[in-house]
Formats: sequence, C-alpha cells, structure tokens
Amino acid sequence: MALILQIPPIDPSTSLRTQYMLRFTNEVLLSIPGYPSRTSVLEDFVSWVDDLDQAWLVVLESQVWDPEKGIGKDLVIDTDAAASGTKSTPMSQTEVTRLRSLLVGGMAELENWLTMGFDGEDLETKLQRMGLQDRFDNLFSGTLDFLGGFGGFIVEPTSEIE
Repeated sequence: MALILQIPPIDPSTSLRTQYMLRFTNEVLLSIPGYPSRTSVLEDFVSWVDDLDQAWLVVLESQVWDPEKGIGKDLVIDTDAAASGTKSTPMSQTEVTRLRSLLVGGMAELENWLTMGFDGEDLETKLQRMGLQDRFDNLFSGTLDFLGGFGGFIVEPTSEIE
C-alpha cells in the first residue's frame, strides 16, 4: 500500500515570507552603515536597493515570483484549488506599519551614512555628478507608494516650534 501525500500549494504571502523579508530588510538597513561609503559602490548600492524595493512590491501585492522572467506575477487560483484551501493572504496592518517604519528610518540612516563618505562633498552634488540623483530619490518609492494606499499617515519630524 503506497502512501500518497498531497501537499497543498503554499500561500505566496504567508507570514513566514513576510517575516523573513521584514527581518532581512531590518538587518540590511542596520548593517550597511557599518561599511565605508565609497563612490565606487554607489551605483551597485542603488541598484541593489531597487531590487529590494521590487521584492517588497511582490510581497505586498501577494504575488508569486517568476524566476524565469525575474518579476512577480499574480497567483491564479482555480476553483478546485480554492476549494482545497489555496489562498493569497495580504500583509497585516501591523506588518505594513512595521515595514513603513523600517523604510523611513532606514532611509534616513542610509542618507546619513552616504553623506559621511564623501570628504565634505555634498551628497546631492555627488549623486548628480554620477547621474544617480533621480534613482536615489526614488529608493523604495514603489513600496512607499504602495504603502500610501493602506491609509494612515507619516509624521515628518520638524525642528520648528510654532
């Protein structure tokens, strides 16, 4: 008698994937400032962070990763699979809030890190000279734009007291 195991398809936005991505993002954003910022790695840095932004969009949109095309694609669930429990679960509001907090705080730290590595040259001037200003200004823009649709607001600290 043969035992047949039928494993149900995995929900592409399970909390395991989300928790992994949150932890990974936190570790990356905390670790990068430990390395010296150099002009030679700026383009690679911006490209890598853009890749992380794209990965977050796949998770936020409850998509599955298509390794052949290198993009996220929608999970298509037929009625039989839906009846057997296959589903696509979006991130919880707590996870969304944590991600937003990680990105806002992390980007501030990355900006501070980058300004320390240019021997007095203004970060904006350096990025413009290298042709990276627009790409740097748009780091995590896809994810942050998507998060804007979840409601709530971000409070920007200001030093002015009225």
